Amino acid sequence: MAKTLPTPPKIGMVSLGCPKALVDSERILTKLRSDGYELSSDYDNADVVLVNTCGFLDSAKEESLEAIGEAMAENGRVIVTGCLGNEAEMIRQRFPDVLAISGAHQYEAVVNAVHENAPVPPSPFVDLVPEGGLKLTPRHYSYLKISEGCNHRCAFCIIPSIRGDLVSRRIDAVLREAEKLVQAGTRELLVISQDTSAYGVDTKHDVRNWKGREVRAHMTDLARELGQLEGPDGRPWVRLHYVYPYPHVDQVIPLMAEGLLTPYLDIPFQHAAPSVLKAMKRPANEAKVLERIKAWRDICPDIAIRSSFVVGFPGETEADFQYLLDWLDEAQLDRVGAFRFEPVAGAAANDLPNPVPEAVKEERYARIMEKTAAISAAKLQAKIGRTLPVIIDEVDEDGGANARSQADAPEIDGTVFLRDAEGLKQGDIVPVLIEDADEHDLFGVPITAK
Repeated sequence: MAKTLPTPPKIGMVSLGCPKALVDSERILTKLRSDGYELSSDYDNADVVLVNTCGFLDSAKEESLEAIGEAMAENGRVIVTGCLGNEAEMIRQRFPDVLAISGAHQYEAVVNAVHENAPVPPSPFVDLVPEGGLKLTPRHYSYLKISEGCNHRCAFCIIPSIRGDLVSRRIDAVLREAEKLVQAGTRELLVISQDTSAYGVDTKHDVRNWKGREVRAHMTDLARELGQLEGPDGRPWVRLHYVYPYPHVDQVIPLMAEGLLTPYLDIPFQHAAPSVLKAMKRPANEAKVLERIKAWRDICPDIAIRSSFVVGFPGETEADFQYLLDWLDEAQLDRVGAFRFEPVAGAAANDLPNPVPEAVKEERYARIMEKTAAISAAKLQAKIGRTLPVIIDEVDEDGGANARSQADAPEIDGTVFLRDAEGLKQGDIVPVLIEDADEHDLFGVPITAK
């Protein structure tokens, strides 16, 4: 006589914040799926809703609180985790009926809370989980987190108080995860952390065995090994994010020139004026950085450099801001994001004198965006007529497609809009003739083999 299997509980997930938080969400869901839970895409069918929060800026905290409130209103059975979970008392005061609260990367606590509040009915069967784990990103690209925490004490940041000091993962564990992802179909690996350049500092760059050879827990060794991974469709793109410009970063540029790494660096410069960098407690060798950028481009002409900058930091003068604009003229960065300074509870910058008025912040923000848009437009115009490799993100029914060049990370950079893209599919990497450009995006047509 056939037996009816018990219906496993369903878990909903709301994931907020940065890619590092997204990786946390993927790990939690992978573990829960392997434990027999099913996933729900809506509140109505979920037995429990997980809200992975962000707590970096006050605006991000408010967004997280709104997400918790929505989940409570729509479902009522909510477990909170992530950065804002470190402020459990505040969350409890606002939402006293949440089932459980845990902080950043406390995977075991989250999973235990789910087991306690929505236990899986006993079953002799085990549900299978994909080799690469469950993912919240499209199948063709994956974030690869190599460490937690940060040893820096930047005046505007509270990440160390939330996530602690740097804790690097074993390099063999990182490479094993990357290999599984690539074998499962990942065509692009995005390496992330709070400080990718510092990978392995806490473990004194310990050595592990990988594929019969010794490799150090060091950014350069990791980058070289990732660049040699092979998947069913060849080598993946490997993109480095959150790279502080330590001297050893120079050593990864030749790997880009050789084609082992995607020619792209995401470096959080934050500012250029020495006085502002000092107040931020950031390195202030901006002149040497310009020399190094030039040297990098001599080695790898196609390298794309992305960065982010804070305007309106306490004490920033008009001269400081003009210094930044002039520096950007020299640096000619490919992709730039800018943020108005926003006080964060617990950050040392809140106690600094001479706050910049909000109207001045807005005016400076508009000027830096105008400056960087003009630089971007000129750089993209220079690509018209070139043939560039792109990765396909989405194909539409009208024969067009959205893609990205090697200079474009997902979600934060530009798009390459394609015409006549019939026959292509998500994750394909193909050559494209660039026909046009605007301030941020490219337009082109795939080159078909003859």
